[in-house]
Amino acid sequence: MGHRFPLDKYRLVRECLYSVSWNGCLEFFVPDAATGDQILLAHTPAYLEKLKNNTLTEKEIRRLGLPWSPELLERSRRSVGGTIAACRAALEDGVAMSLAGGTHHAGTDHGEGFCVFNDTPIAARVMQQERGQSDRQVRRVAILDCDVHQGNGTASILNGDSTIFTFSIHGQKNFPFRKVPGSLDVGLDDGTGDEEYLDTLHEGVERSLVLSNPDLAIYLAGADPYAGDKLGRLSLTRAGLAERDRMVFTLCRDAGVPVAVVMAGGYGRDLRETVAIHVETVRVAEEVYGGDRFSRWCIISRQCSLSFSTKTI
Repeated sequence: MGHRFPLDKYRLVRECLYSVSWNGCLEFFVPDAATGDQILLAHTPAYLEKLKNNTLTEKEIRRLGLPWSPELLERSRRSVGGTIAACRAALEDGVAMSLAGGTHHAGTDHGEGFCVFNDTPIAARVMQQERGQSDRQVRRVAILDCDVHQGNGTASILNGDSTIFTFSIHGQKNFPFRKVPGSLDVGLDDGTGDEEYLDTLHEGVERSLVLSNPDLAIYLAGADPYAGDKLGRLSLTRAGLAERDRMVFTLCRDAGVPVAVVMAGGYGRDLRETVAIHVETVRVAEEVYGGDRFSRWCIISRQCSLSFSTKTI
């Protein structure tokens, strides 16, 4: 049995997007890797040094859920770089997406749940540091987390930071079993379906945008609320997930808030369905924003050859 982290989905999503005609409205480009200084906006120097020097303990590796390798570190740095690039592009074009990211379980001094670095707090703070370098100054950011798992690492990192608002809609009984309160959290019962989810989401996103008054939103468009997800425990249909995307994009567009999208989780029993859900997020964004504004996309620069153990961690 292979490792349960579905690394192949990133390659397959990218290949699917390349194979579709977008009438010239999408631009694919390669982001830079995040720098050490950028990573330190959310993580401790000691944790970064452990990753650089391969000195994580066995307990820390078990908590991360992935075996250390130079390729893992490089891929993680480039994943953060993709989120930063998507934020910059969204400020110019209204919406942009990184074909990675959403690694919301990593804390200040540890990795967790397949997440090495926590890309969204890093990217939000990079955007705040870059204020004045573009036409849009970023003072406040809203992180709209629609992965099925609560963003405990994000909430922990941003605790006390009133300039970055965190909204999480997730399975209440799912991982992580100790939730870290963010700005606004909504826990749903196992088996929650489309109608209840979408009603709750609409209220949550509207409230988040009012309370945060953001200059930028970062949207974690996880595929794992899908009924066919191995780790999800909710019961959304693919049509329901497409409506989720449409709702988030429309509410942000109507509020005049640029949106940077990251892929977040997805562990479908059939990987092709997970890939199709992520690709549908692209199609819905094109529908909502229109080809004239929907032009920037970020991808990881290369497929890193991560050699996971066949042992499930």
